[in-house]
Amino acid sequence: MTTFRVVRYTTRPAETAKNEDLVRAVYDELAERAPEGFRYATLRLGDNTFVHLAVADGESPLPQLSAFRAFQADLASRIEGPPERDEAAVVGNYRLL
Repeated sequence: MTTFRVVRYTTRPAETAKNEDLVRAVYDELAERAPEGFRYATLRLGDNTFVHLAVADGESPLPQLSAFRAFQADLASRIEGPPERDEAAVVGNYRLL
């Protein structure tokens, strides 16, 4: 079953660059491992809000990545409040998902 998960949080301004570096490291490891059935995107909005969208056919590979564990290790110190996590349903899609 395909699942769509969205995570959203806002970084402290002084932590935005560090957060971007940690996110990029996750993408580097994903590119190296190339897990099947997994799609992932991260957007940074103008107010330092990050939106992560994960689409998985089965279990997410993220918890097995050392870069993802490093990203999560000090996340609370980089963000202004707790991350908002939710599952999502596709209402419309034009060549994105």
